[in-house]
Amino acid sequence: MERSEINILAVDDIENMRRLMAGMLSKLGFSSVILARDGKDAWLKIQQHEIDLLIADWNMPEMSGLDLLKVIRASDKFASLPVLMVTAERTKQNIVLAAQNKVSGYIVKPFSPATLEEKIKDVLKL
Repeated sequence: MERSEINILAVDDIENMRRLMAGMLSKLGFSSVILARDGKDAWLKIQQHEIDLLIADWNMPEMSGLDLLKVIRASDKFASLPVLMVTAERTKQNIVLAAQNKVSGYIVKPFSPATLEEKIKDVLKL
């Protein structure tokens, strides 16, 4: 699958972070990027669009990235959706919690485009 064919949903409650993520993904060759402002918004978009990868912030109002991950994994239709968690939370407890909920990958903020690319390649087996 070509990078331009991969549909990525990026979720963050901070608008500047969403813009930064969209810019990084575009520079990495991913042209199909949908943005969501929180977990609830992302869950609606997952159901409305064909998503190949979800990149979600951990700390968000309405529905956190972890809660969104739990909803996705509990869904028969979307349980296998690759989810990359992006967070400033670097505690071992949170990493373990994400792993227990079958997160596909984990990136700690701040991160470089190279780190993002490496994690996406790993998660999507590119």
